Amino acid sequence: MTGHALFAQGLAGVIFDCDGVMIDSRESNNLFYNSVLAALNLDPMTPEQERYCFMSTADQCLAHIVPPRLHGEIARVTRDVVNYRRDILPLLRLREGFRDFVDDLRLRGVRMAVHTNRRHAGIQTVLDIFSLPSYFTPVVAADTAAPKPSPEGTRHICEVWGCAPEKVLFVGDSAHDKAAAEGAGVVFAAFDAGALPGQIVVKNFVQLRAVIADVLPAATV
Repeated sequence: MTGHALFAQGLAGVIFDCDGVMIDSRESNNLFYNSVLAALNLDPMTPEQERYCFMSTADQCLAHIVPPRLHGEIARVTRDVVNYRRDILPLLRLREGFRDFVDDLRLRGVRMAVHTNRRHAGIQTVLDIFSLPSYFTPVVAADTAAPKPSPEGTRHICEVWGCAPEKVLFVGDSAHDKAAAEGAGVVFAAFDAGALPGQIVVKNFVQLRAVIADVLPAATV
């Protein structure tokens, strides 16, 4: 399907999920949660737990994979034993093609935002590491709006931009992203997401650029 068919009124803005879309973090996230489990003398995550933890907030993930009898130990372990900022953040990498893609959108005056299930401090750190903060307004996190799959954050972005949802694209890689996009009435692009359906289905940013090329405004110099 062409961009014109999807965006009859034009493309006004693009919303990005963070993990799996902006950054390649699946292995590093698994390392973090499995290290927490190991520190508590527990087995590594099951495939189901890995899937859950890639879509959910950190608090939800830890509560899901750690037995209730050990919940009181989570704060100590994640502070003193497995520190995400110290041990995991240095392992994060931007997805291939992401910077070129957002640089191009910026030159064309296309608005960009982030809707993530990371906490605000966490996503801000990610943006700072890769020198990206000025690209995205607003940045919606799990502690500034109801976490995905709620569409609250996506609706908020559309309201801040003052544009109709049908002129907005949400790029995500999980069922939570799809539900947030559909609940807000925006077009959903399933990005490198296996069998997850979307109005757009792509493996990388080169493919995504090709799909929306006919609705992108001319670049400004």
